[in-house]
Amino acid sequence: MENLALIKDLFQDVLAANNVILYDLKFVNENKMRILQVSIMNEDYSMDIDTCAIVSEQLSKVLDEHDVISSEYFLEVCSPGAEREIKDFSEFKKLTGKHIFIRLAHPVKKMLEITGDLLEANDNNLVIAYRDKALTKKVEVEIKEITYARLAVKI
Repeated sequence: MENLALIKDLFQDVLAANNVILYDLKFVNENKMRILQVSIMNEDYSMDIDTCAIVSEQLSKVLDEHDVISSEYFLEVCSPGAEREIKDFSEFKKLTGKHIFIRLAHPVKKMLEITGDLLEANDNNLVIAYRDKALTKKVEVEIKEITYARLAVKI
């Protein structure tokens, strides 16, 4: 089994040189193909296909030079997606103004799931504007109550 921490360390110079952040690094299996999936994003959480292609080429060279993967694999460099999971809740402060989805451990205003615009975020709480029929309402949620969070696409 390959050491993902070592691979991540080997990738740092390429990621920094291209001003991208590593969102996720993992091996996945699809139809008997082993894929090293590298999800990257810009600091503003965007990503484009040209940057993915450039970073892919450079990471491929790093992997070839260091020979750290012992079996056959495919390299896939991609965006984490428009509805990527928010894994680090400290990130909420940077996401003010974004449309998000959260799932709660306990109901707040009789809701276990909330989709809306993140208006405010501090170390302990979020304020979210959400739609309730024709009205826009606000709800304050304790971050410790969130069991899952992701960006959401506004339709």
